[in-house]
Amino acid sequence: MLNRRHFIVTGAALFSQPIAAQTLSDPAIDTLTQDPVTADLPEFADLPPPPPPVSPPEMWPIWDRRVIPANYDPMTSNPWGFHPRFLPTLVQANDGLRAGDIHVDAVARYLYHVRGDGTAMRYGVAIARGILYEPGTYTIRRKAKWPTWRPTDAMIERDPDTYEQHANGMDGGPDNPLGSRALYLFDGDRDTYLRIHGTPSPRSIGGRASSGCVRMVMAHIIGLYEEVNTGVSAILYPTENDITARS
Repeated sequence: MLNRRHFIVTGAALFSQPIAAQTLSDPAIDTLTQDPVTADLPEFADLPPPPPPVSPPEMWPIWDRRVIPANYDPMTSNPWGFHPRFLPTLVQANDGLRAGDIHVDAVARYLYHVRGDGTAMRYGVAIARGILYEPGTYTIRRKAKWPTWRPTDAMIERDPDTYEQHANGMDGGPDNPLGSRALYLFDGDRDTYLRIHGTPSPRSIGGRASSGCVRMVMAHIIGLYEEVNTGVSAILYPTENDITARS
């Protein structure tokens, strides 16, 4: 933002007696009454909009190495210190589930990715706070590595102190709220702004922490991302509060 400092000097220090009667159109008066700071400057042009957020692909492998622990074993590595049940675990899938789909158990805080051999890989997740969690069946229409992010207008309105500073978007990277990977959930052709994504706050796994999305450990979603195809379904099941309210 351009700032201008105005220096005000009393007329008595610069001028003595009033000038004899002259009309306001007199060029001498017009010159004296112009703003000395801006008299010779054109009107300020509108400032250009800020550049859009970026995520340089050449940085992706570097960032991947930063968030994947040394000697990483998905099923045993736990430098984050959460309960071991949230580590990736291979389980048997129920009959009738379509291979490739994702199921989110909001009560147990598990995400299941169904595989073609009748098994599923289970991951620990965090889900949205309160009524911000939206159960339903969605389609994954887009995937992104180290995505950029912009809070929704509703988020900015709900919590301007936190989100308004990012109204023009945030570059991709390890500090970005979407983390290392994101799966974008659509309802038909409509982007719901719900995501399954990595998080820079892995200790939130198992809880309710986000503004609508499903969070995963960054290293975990890096592995999941390669197995998920666009066009599959993501089924988000109701929370314990929703189940209680309907029973």
